[in-house]
Amino acid sequence: MPRLTRDRTTWLTYAQLGMWGFFLYGFGPVVPLLRDEQGTSAAVAGLHSTGIAIGALAGGALFAPAARRLGRGPAIWLGLAGVAAGVTALGLLHPLPATIAAVAVIATFGMMVISGVSVVLTAHHGPAAPAALTEANAACAGMGILAPLVIGATVDAGLGWRPVMAVEVGLITLVALAAVTFRVRLPKTAPAPAAAAAPPARRILETSRSSRTETVQDLRQRAVPGRLPPAYWIAWVLMSVTGSIEVCLSLWTADVLRTHAGLSAGGASAAVAAIVCGMFVGRLAGGRLALRWPPVPLLVAALTVSLAGFALFWSAPIGWLAVTGLVVLGLGNALHYPLAISIALAVAGPAADKAAGWASYSMGVGFGIAPVALGWVADGVGPHLAFLLLPGFIAAAMLLAVRLGRALRLSAPTEDRAPVGAAA
Repeated sequence: MPRLTRDRTTWLTYAQLGMWGFFLYGFGPVVPLLRDEQGTSAAVAGLHSTGIAIGALAGGALFAPAARRLGRGPAIWLGLAGVAAGVTALGLLHPLPATIAAVAVIATFGMMVISGVSVVLTAHHGPAAPAALTEANAACAGMGILAPLVIGATVDAGLGWRPVMAVEVGLITLVALAAVTFRVRLPKTAPAPAAAAAPPARRILETSRSSRTETVQDLRQRAVPGRLPPAYWIAWVLMSVTGSIEVCLSLWTADVLRTHAGLSAGGASAAVAAIVCGMFVGRLAGGRLALRWPPVPLLVAALTVSLAGFALFWSAPIGWLAVTGLVVLGLGNALHYPLAISIALAVAGPAADKAAGWASYSMGVGFGIAPVALGWVADGVGPHLAFLLLPGFIAAAMLLAVRLGRALRLSAPTEDRAPVGAAA
């Protein structure tokens, strides 16, 4: 079983990704408040997610050249500086075009943070990368718990949502000061070839947890430099679909809690933290599960938990029961992205920087289309009925996960296919 060793580099990347989580999970509850403030419809307010999508595409395009020119570590710090500048603008500006533009800037640099952290952890931890990425996203969710609670408190206190943007800038500054104080430097380049040959992809095709676990040839060693294999593109589409699930929940859950479960505006904003609480717990537990179980079956199990949680949330007519459903939903959602991105980067092999950049595009597609579609439907039938789009996304993700498992088995050498198929 791979062993995850957490050093200063690991903890710093966890904190850096947490800064993105604070914004991402805090911005969802802000959207309904912005809609009320700007006097727009749900579909128009959903254009903020289009801003995130545009930023994701830009960030995906910028990361690989920035990593080549500056190094992976400096590219992450550049991303955090851009996030700080963007949230400052969002806290100061009021017109709709300005807030959408600010969100696009934040997402551009935020995607550079996500890409950089994912690549650094994958290279740094080898076969334990799925566990490290899951824990990093637990840190992301952990910080995301704080933001909706701060927003709920400031809204109920009559201060509005904008003070949370100042908190974000302060937290980024603290992380930078901690890195300087403890002299933690992130690697600028990929590890040497011998280190790069460590087999993070091997866990993808493991067929047993026993001491006689069967594995296939290391996909990282067999990958063609610069070329992304078919399994990567299936994982890419999967990330787009699961990203659609997450962003729709982030942006519109507060509306459903207000209109269907009877919560106040401040209470609904704070209650969104229930999803993130579930994700935090799920990712803490998922880090250990990812060391023991192959990613694809674990991903299918997580999607099943998400579907059960959604059913409870959507059908609940009272607040506490709906919030319970959100916690269960978060437990399932916890593993969607970490497992999918770990598979994608593992099968990419030498093209990891390129793969991380393209992964941002998948999030851009999910963030750009799904929330606007849900907002358009919500304007016609209400947010509660519109949320029935989400089970469709979950079902599609399950089918893609099954297809991904088949693609990974087919990519194995001939002599290894029989035991893999038998395990399935």
